Amino acid sequence: MRALIQRVSRASVSVDQHIVGAIGNGLCVFVGVTHADDATTATKLAEKIWNLRVFEDKQGLMNHALGEHTGEVLVISQFTLYGDTKKGRRPSFVQAARPETAEPLIRCLCEALADLGANVSTGQFQKHMEVEIHNDGPVTLTIDV
Repeated sequence: MRALIQRVSRASVSVDQHIVGAIGNGLCVFVGVTHADDATTATKLAEKIWNLRVFEDKQGLMNHALGEHTGEVLVISQFTLYGDTKKGRRPSFVQAARPETAEPLIRCLCEALADLGANVSTGQFQKHMEVEIHNDGPVTLTIDV
């Protein structure tokens, strides 16, 4: 699994001009699934996201994790994270898992985050989504597990 994580002051995702998920201060996480991923991978990624120290302490250092902060996370499925642009001008998505494989693993990730204590909001799988992000910092990280 691959995640693009952004620390946000707020974020929301809309489908057909209706907000389906929103958070205040927390993390917006775009998640891509590949063929080798399984429930263990999803749980490992959840733990990494939950424990990632990207929130500032009183001295301005990134020493606090999501659980020590607001616990709010917006998870959005993003198969294009596995887009390969090495050849030609059109990305290849051969490395991205098919929807019937990816959707349960995204759900597993969200459940694992909730089990850790996160307040999880999500987009809608296989829908055209509009995402509004107010990146805080900016802080943006990519994680591969």
